[in-house]
Amino acid sequence: MNWTYAAIMTSAIAAGLLISRHTQVRMSLNRLERFGIALGAFCGGMIGAKLPFVLRDFNGLLSGRAWFDDGKTIMFGLVGGYFGVELAKWALGIRIKTGDSFAVPVAVAVGIGRLGCLSAGCCYGTVTSLPWGIDFGDGLVRHPTQIYETTFHLAAAVVLAVMLRYRMCRGQLIKLYIIIYFVFRFCTEFIRPEPKLWLDLTAYQWAAMAFVPLFVVLWIVDQRTLTSAMRVPAARPAPRVQSS
Repeated sequence: MNWTYAAIMTSAIAAGLLISRHTQVRMSLNRLERFGIALGAFCGGMIGAKLPFVLRDFNGLLSGRAWFDDGKTIMFGLVGGYFGVELAKWALGIRIKTGDSFAVPVAVAVGIGRLGCLSAGCCYGTVTSLPWGIDFGDGLVRHPTQIYETTFHLAAAVVLAVMLRYRMCRGQLIKLYIIIYFVFRFCTEFIRPEPKLWLDLTAYQWAAMAFVPLFVVLWIVDQRTLTSAMRVPAARPAPRVQSS
């Protein structure tokens, strides 16, 4: 077992939880509702991250072994976490927006978690002659795409924190983060040694092209709902009756 990887991933989760205590948007939720949303995010993220690898191993899927093998993807983990929260909210009858509270902690946790990939020597890039290339043990100097990702996610966390502070894109920050990350991931796939599929694009690039429009549509639908709710006129107070 790679104890460095385990320590970094534990630190990533701890950092996300700690930061979430300072970025929570005020919501009228009780403890059960908060626990249900957190559980939905965790279960959805874990299932989503493993699902592509599980579906590729039919025998492992039937036996259950595939769920415990190596291999997970942050792209599907983010999508799974998002819909896990939405499912939990639906089950609990919660109608308020909660995504803004998740955006910064998730970005920080993912950014730190990518350093775990660096320590494990996985998720690296293609061969490069750039001076910051790293040999991950195969004698080839490669793009440290894990560091690129850490830089992206931590920078995104700072930007999201500022937007949260000044109430920009209210109710849409988690969608913004996911959309921008998928665009970033589409671009960095060109320097990753992933198998090419149709049109010389990787599976992750095809996934990005499918998920970005989906989250744009979700953004538009949510924004229309929020705009409609803001336009509902407040109830006028009853006129006072003058006594004679």
